[in-house]
Amino acid sequence: MAQVSFKTLVEAAEKGDRLISFPTDTVPALASRPDAAALIYAAKQRSETKPLILMGGDPADLWPYVTGTDTERAIWQRVVDTYWPGALTLVLPASDRLPSAMNPSDPTTIGIRVPNRAIARHLLRHTGPLATTSINRSGKPPLQTIAEINEQFPEVLTFAPAELEALEGSLADNLGNKAANSGQPSTVAKWTEDGWQVLRAGSIALSADAGR
Repeated sequence: MAQVSFKTLVEAAEKGDRLISFPTDTVPALASRPDAAALIYAAKQRSETKPLILMGGDPADLWPYVTGTDTERAIWQRVVDTYWPGALTLVLPASDRLPSAMNPSDPTTIGIRVPNRAIARHLLRHTGPLATTSINRSGKPPLQTIAEINEQFPEVLTFAPAELEALEGSLADNLGNKAANSGQPSTVAKWTEDGWQVLRAGSIALSADAGR
């Protein structure tokens, strides 16, 4: 049965031999342990030229996976303080801690994000940062519901709907937003010598000089 408990989802992610899916503030995520990211590429039939996103429960969990000067880190931190948790993915220089499986064609960069959804952050705080992307076959629209995910990806573990609803209700007061998926992928912005370059437009508009 693909629908499982919170505990089972965490254990599967930690073990690294199964894919899991969980709701975020944008579209539902397909996720694995970072060093097991090849599972995601295989399940989605996704080209390895398309990198994955490293998603974490808190910014501090993600900083070890990137590298930059003190000046750059100060700029990135100001952007994060403004827009996270939220629908903004920052593409930054990767540190040597990042498994190459996350971005096989260019392991020198990595997209990072903290989602603005309580249940997602709660899960990620238990598992640690995970390799993520939308859940769909490559080139198809992102799936939006647990029922769709269970039907098209029966091998992927998802929340049991009743437990998800109960957990979201209990977490809302402590962790903030528990709103439904917006259905729109995150804005993706890459750090360059000239500032931020928007690679994918989303709900958050980021200027080239943001954080400076």
